Amino acid sequence: MIGNDYSLELCNIFHTGQVEPGSCLQRIFGSVQTGLILKDVSLEVRAGEVLAVLGSKGSGKRALLEVISRRSRGPTRGQILLDGAPMTLSLYQKNCGYVSHRVDLIPSLNVEQTLHYAANLTIGSQVSRYVRSSRVRQVLADLALSQVARRSVASLTLSEYRRLAIGIQLVKDPVLLLLDEPTANLDPLSTYLIVSMLSSHARRRGRAVVLTMEKPRSDVFPFLDRAAYLCLGDLVYAGPTRLMLEYFRAIGFPCPDLENPLMYYLCLSTVDRRSRERFIESNTQIIALVEKFKLEGGPYRKSSAGGGGAGHVLLGTGESPPSHKMPLTTLGKPGTLQLGFTLYQRLLASTFNLSAIAAQHLFLHLALFPLICTLLWFFYRDIKHQDGPFTFQSLNGFLLNCLLSSCACAIVKTACTFPIHRTRYYQEAHEGLYSGPLFLLSFNLYSLPFSILTVAIGSRILFEATGMTSSTDWFFFAAIICSCYLLAEQQTIAILMIIKGSFIAAVTSLYLSTIFIVLSSGALRSYASLPEWLLYLTYASQTRYSGAFLSRQLFGSVYTALPPNCTARLPVNDAFLCRYKDSTAYLAERYSRGGSVFNINDMLDSDFNLSFSYAFPVAFVLLNCILYLIPLPSFIKAKFRD
Repeated sequence: MIGNDYSLELCNIFHTGQVEPGSCLQRIFGSVQTGLILKDVSLEVRAGEVLAVLGSKGSGKRALLEVISRRSRGPTRGQILLDGAPMTLSLYQKNCGYVSHRVDLIPSLNVEQTLHYAANLTIGSQVSRYVRSSRVRQVLADLALSQVARRSVASLTLSEYRRLAIGIQLVKDPVLLLLDEPTANLDPLSTYLIVSMLSSHARRRGRAVVLTMEKPRSDVFPFLDRAAYLCLGDLVYAGPTRLMLEYFRAIGFPCPDLENPLMYYLCLSTVDRRSRERFIESNTQIIALVEKFKLEGGPYRKSSAGGGGAGHVLLGTGESPPSHKMPLTTLGKPGTLQLGFTLYQRLLASTFNLSAIAAQHLFLHLALFPLICTLLWFFYRDIKHQDGPFTFQSLNGFLLNCLLSSCACAIVKTACTFPIHRTRYYQEAHEGLYSGPLFLLSFNLYSLPFSILTVAIGSRILFEATGMTSSTDWFFFAAIICSCYLLAEQQTIAILMIIKGSFIAAVTSLYLSTIFIVLSSGALRSYASLPEWLLYLTYASQTRYSGAFLSRQLFGSVYTALPPNCTARLPVNDAFLCRYKDSTAYLAERYSRGGSVFNINDMLDSDFNLSFSYAFPVAFVLLNCILYLIPLPSFIKAKFRD
């Protein structure tokens, strides 16, 4: 257990990492250029203190946070100690929190729901529901979010959004909170508000806070107990802010009057690239500052910040802060059942909230496919009354559009609704909250009732155009459409695992589905025209079975023959339009080879085709679980966070 007067210590940290983006092939084969990012970094921060890591872009600030949080990619040397114990990944995940520079929240949830589900995902069932709710209300009050608790995340200002992202980590009350550029692109008032809130949290709760800043303002100086200046991975200064002016004055760099000391010494620690002469001059100066701190900075680095610490007196009150409390996460992690149920609840809440985004998602889930089916019914509503030579051609087009519309609607729906939750999963899984298969199971349980309902409505509309009346026929017609819909969903989920953009993923999935339908369904190309190797490949496609089932149902149940006077009403040279004497002849041409019918009853066996139509989506669910369980290459996962 971590004691009251704990500290985080970094001792002689060296870290090597990627120093250039690199091409896709370079990242796959690991040939991206690497270099030393952190060079002999040593610093510490104690309970109740706020440490600001300052530096220009490329100085190593983010790399330092990732090394502390055990997220870094690349070799690291040195010691990281939390209360004297080596910082392992499990120790970090149990006691610490990390607010990344990019946090993608679910936009259709409101602020209170976001914190509520964050608490349920991080705090175990050993903590009562009342305590969790109290903690959520406390965080809302501490971050000045109580007034916007019922507002959707999508409607928040940038400052409110940042505070909510911080609140997601504060709700579990970590002993160490890391924040990557929490004030970037904020106005001065919002910057002051966030830094003062973090300082208040550190003092009242006795917690350590480490944040990075690129352009610190003078008005946040009183809230920073410690500062560390980085330049190209080297440490220029690390120690209490109250001793910073004294140190730089002692080595010959006093801060001018009326200057912002944080910004002045940041400029002093930054390489000037405006000209070659300035670059050489500033680089030489920084090397001298780094060497100077290595020789004389030890006492400053170890000095107490004075105003911080778990036992200091709260300013303006004369009272000691409350005694140190254990993080709520130390009382136990949530069980798998609690995690899965929380994810399921969050998915439902994101769909049924009163917001524009939730309404869009609800439309995509329930109304898109029935709307497309209504359009198809309008074009094909007279099929059941046709008795001319175009009957088979019309039915064939109807079958093709049934397959295409079910796949296309499922792809569009999944591409528009799944990425929000997928990106949130990647970020939460990075914190070790839950696994990919659990996320997929929750999403599939959430999505399945919507899929069944929308297919039931849409297929009923399409069924009215077929002329069939039996409820059994409708059930099997809907079942086969549903199998295509579910497969397209799972296929798109698999593609969205590695493709970030919804549009590109949707186009890719739609392209694959179109190829399968054209080659395997028998609606556009008969099996007689396929090369033998391609014919065998169709057995690995779901549309081969769903197309055969629909062909048997549509052509075998209702339209058994054309009118006997068909050829009499047509010129002889147009007999092509009456080439099929009945539906059996049509099916024989579609599913036979070499001019003879072979095993056509087996190929059109309804039970066999229905079973295999559902075997494919089930297999895809299992495949997706395996894919989301296998560790992805770091550069693929990083694009959902960076």
